[in-house]
Amino acid sequence: MPGAAVASDGAGLASQDLSLIGLFLQAHLVVKIVMAGLIIASVWVWAIIIDKTILFQRMKSQMDRFEATFWSGQSLEELYRSLSSRPNTAMAAIFVAAMREWKRSYEGGARSFTGLTQRLDKVMDVTIAREVERLESRLLVLATVGSAGPFIGLFGTVWGIMTSFQSIAASKNTSLAVVAPGIAEALFATAIGLVAAIPATIFYNKFISQVGRQALRLEGFADEFSAILSRQIDERG
Repeated sequence: MPGAAVASDGAGLASQDLSLIGLFLQAHLVVKIVMAGLIIASVWVWAIIIDKTILFQRMKSQMDRFEATFWSGQSLEELYRSLSSRPNTAMAAIFVAAMREWKRSYEGGARSFTGLTQRLDKVMDVTIAREVERLESRLLVLATVGSAGPFIGLFGTVWGIMTSFQSIAASKNTSLAVVAPGIAEALFATAIGLVAAIPATIFYNKFISQVGRQALRLEGFADEFSAILSRQIDERG
């Protein structure tokens, strides 16, 4: 009777654990592997997000402090002596690298300073490239998870739906109690894929934009410092 069939479906669904943990434990082995991989990827993504957020905030405050010190009127020699042993900021690293090349040329008794400006620019460009590479480290993980996560989740979804159809074929029963658990597992895999991919994509774009802004700020400082050193070269030449 229809009423009995409905009651049977309801009893079958009631016997199934449709909680998130239950869906994971009842899932097919392949779907479990997909879910576990996506969960690990999501944890990794959030660890990178937290680390990079702290890094960019700290770097911004450090550059603000260095610029305030640099433009405070303190002599370049004094600033170099205080920072030469351990430059602790990106701008300080640029400053120390340029000053080291500057002092090497003058203290080495060079007879010509024609190429000194080019050497200083090259040294600062290399330092900037190194700092940008440090800022960009592990951002490829966010890009990879953001692009591949939904497809990995979709793979789990397809496998879960295949399992559901196999259950229908084996039991020759199209009731909701037979189909629902597999469909729920499939949708859960998709959801985990999106949970991993969405923040990865959002923060990847955000961090890439911040890297660009920090790089421009470093390049601007390098250009200003190069102009200062170029004037001193002209005065001494």
